[in-house]
Amino acid sequence: MTADVAYKVLSETEFAQFQAAGWFEGSVVDRADGFIHLSAAGQLAETIDRHFQGRDDLVIAAVQLPMLGASLRWEISRGGQAFPHVYGVLPIGAVIAAGPLTRRGDGEVVLPG
Repeated sequence: MTADVAYKVLSETEFAQFQAAGWFEGSVVDRADGFIHLSAAGQLAETIDRHFQGRDDLVIAAVQLPMLGASLRWEISRGGQAFPHVYGVLPIGAVIAAGPLTRRGDGEVVLPG
């Protein structure tokens, strides 16, 4: 799989901590799974619908994947799709844009940037 940008869904609190620390070690779910979950643009809406339904405190961070080096792996997950996973910390320097979750009228996620 080749894509230059993927997305991390974070709570506002997680994102504020990420900015303050300069790195993100993962959410409770990420740490339990052993890696940080990211989604490609086409996977983002389903990720939000499945795992963050009803939340109004979400931030979408656009992550520049080439900056992650060997810590990035594309692995088969939901529905046989390859998802980007980060094994290690996510550095704030890899985040190229971020903003609150917003959706268009058709439900499509508006990507930050």
